Amino acid sequence: MAPAIIEKIKDHPCFSREAHLYFARMHLAVAPACNIQCNYCNRKYDCANESRPGVASHRLTPDQALRRAMAVANEVPQLSVVGIAGPGDACYDWRKTKATLIPIAREIPDVKLCISTNGLALPEHVDELVDMNVGHVTITINMVDPKIGTKIYPWIFYDGRRYNGIDASRILHERQMLGLEMLAERGILIKVNSVMIPGVNDEHLIDVNKWVKDRGAFMHNVMPLISEPTHGTFYGMNDQRCPTPSELIALRDRLEGDTKVMRHCRQCRADAVGLLSDDRANEFKISQLPAEATNDSGKRNAYRKLIERERRAQTLEARGAATSVSGPSDELLLIAVTTKGGGRVNEHFGHAQELQIFSVCQRGIGLIGHLKIDPYCLGGWGEEATLNSIINALEGLDLLICSQIGKGPTNKLARRGVRATGAYGGSYIEQAIDAHYSAVLHDDALAAAT
Repeated sequence: MAPAIIEKIKDHPCFSREAHLYFARMHLAVAPACNIQCNYCNRKYDCANESRPGVASHRLTPDQALRRAMAVANEVPQLSVVGIAGPGDACYDWRKTKATLIPIAREIPDVKLCISTNGLALPEHVDELVDMNVGHVTITINMVDPKIGTKIYPWIFYDGRRYNGIDASRILHERQMLGLEMLAERGILIKVNSVMIPGVNDEHLIDVNKWVKDRGAFMHNVMPLISEPTHGTFYGMNDQRCPTPSELIALRDRLEGDTKVMRHCRQCRADAVGLLSDDRANEFKISQLPAEATNDSGKRNAYRKLIERERRAQTLEARGAATSVSGPSDELLLIAVTTKGGGRVNEHFGHAQELQIFSVCQRGIGLIGHLKIDPYCLGGWGEEATLNSIINALEGLDLLICSQIGKGPTNKLARRGVRATGAYGGSYIEQAIDAHYSAVLHDDALAAAT
């Protein structure tokens, strides 16, 4: 990878799997207006219990957004990126987007700026994005065939009028490709998001990947459709199913190639704050923020120096997602790991809110996704039911690695065929996996010799 690209992604949690272990982002919900309707989207406000794109608890004015950004920057040393991801479209609601990013660039110059867009209004603003030093843009592209687009987009609003059907999808496709090419020509790093919709565009996303790769996209992020009926979306109300985890993994595997495939996406809210695995948005409500603040970069600078030392201390085996492993066979195994971040095994099983899932075979180790869970060890009612739910979700995995785990859950997992160990607390994840299977091979060899 070119040094210039490495410099751009090394502390951007959405563009680098390694960076997401260490660095935080914040989304500012300043752009509620949108120029398209997607069948999977319902932009909700004041909805604290849903975690998906398009949802925010509060819409912010540009002045409020600056206050919030300053407060987060001063209190969250991991912060490296400030972006606008709706809850509508950052390019369509451009006046608010621009009025937000310009003062943030002036007041907090050490953070990266990025936006997320559906791409319809993107070509009109590429030059301004360059002028504002926005270095990363995410475009949601779900189709390159307008016929398929008619099943995803009922209408768009473009050039002062509303379009429906095939005309809407054709215009959207043309504008998305134009915007993508313009960004690539100007050196802005591009991530393409695609929603995997079974029976609609799942197979078609192979073509989408080819199109965006040929036009300069750096990364392709295929996300599973979220279509719970309670969300009130067209798909949710019409029983459109979501992809299974195995279907999502299989499609991502097919897309691997020159364009990087993102596997650590959390499908963040429009007002998300913090590490991808640890949202802290509720700590920074507008009513709780100071009326005025000045930028204090001391904590961020100290943290970045610490992370540079941490990265240098890691071996290639600990850092690489394609590390060779002393696996027991050519068979692909799935491993769950509890972690608070930093690429280490550093979370108690009973306290974990998320499990990272790795695939392991003799060819290497790779992160393939994550699993949201409820912590069960809280000292209260309902622990047994929560634990059983987690164990059900882990069935089919070979191993659980965590910093600590009790005998009770260890035995329950064993009865389901899942081994669990707390022997590698504090270790780097890849090193822990390799050490475990090296020990298994050693024990098997001793057993065979006796």
